[in-house]
Amino acid sequence: MNIKMIGSIILVLGAVIVLSSTAYTIDETEQVIITQFGQPVGNAVTDPGIHFKIPFIQMVNRFDKRFLEWDGIPNQVPTRDKRFIWVDTYARWRIDDPLLFLERVRDERTAQNRLGQILDGETRNAVARHDLVEVVRSSNRDPAEILLDDEEETAILEEIEVGRDAITREIRAAAQASATDLGIEILDVRLKRINYVEEVQRDVFARMIAERQRVAERYRSEGEGEAARIDGERQRELQRIQSEAYSTAEVVRGQADGEATRIYAAAYNRDAEFYAFLKSLETYEMTADANSILILTTDSELLRFMKAKQ
Repeated sequence: MNIKMIGSIILVLGAVIVLSSTAYTIDETEQVIITQFGQPVGNAVTDPGIHFKIPFIQMVNRFDKRFLEWDGIPNQVPTRDKRFIWVDTYARWRIDDPLLFLERVRDERTAQNRLGQILDGETRNAVARHDLVEVVRSSNRDPAEILLDDEEETAILEEIEVGRDAITREIRAAAQASATDLGIEILDVRLKRINYVEEVQRDVFARMIAERQRVAERYRSEGEGEAARIDGERQRELQRIQSEAYSTAEVVRGQADGEATRIYAAAYNRDAEFYAFLKSLETYEMTADANSILILTTDSELLRFMKAKQ
């Protein structure tokens, strides 16, 4: 291999190296800042495709153009009404100004740490400005959708003025004011989970039990009152029926007694002696049985038919 061929190979390799150092590509998910000796040169390059730079002197700094995730660590936070709760927060963000982002935070790891400081602090501040019920609930629930009646549900569900959604918007707005200087746009902030600390859990559960017991006592009292009302109506209806039945029975009995008297009178008028005989037999039946001993005088009216028989 002669010197000319070796020189050609070296020139080709040099050209390839220079070209590879000059050209760079950007895909749809990236944005690039070119730096020269550590200092940014020009604006951000966001168009996908092949681009060029000064080789060896200028460097390519790539940043993600997509929505990024920040997942916080649960923190114990006090509310305005002095209730301690565990708050777990997450957020979505993106690099809005890559040039400013490069100057202030350099990379995503540092950005995640800075976001953690900002969002944790603003979450703590926002929660501390509101009562527990505002942090837990998002809206005033419609009593028509509750199994309990309107009056009882109104007594149990305390009205809120702000709610969780509004509090998360407060956190995002306050955090965005600090994140703007970092070239970051916070797209959304959410309270992923809220849990009571052990002491608060006991208080909340005791309050829930007391409220449900109060509801149960009210229903039980209403049930007993309704049962007493129904029993009273039953007693009144029973007395009315018995009174009407007694009145009807007395009328029937009177009519029967009248008819019996009429029959007796007719029988007496037809055969007085036979009627007297029947009445005497009824008297015997009512006054004596097989074990009775009667002591009568000889002129007793009861013996009249017996002596006649003899």
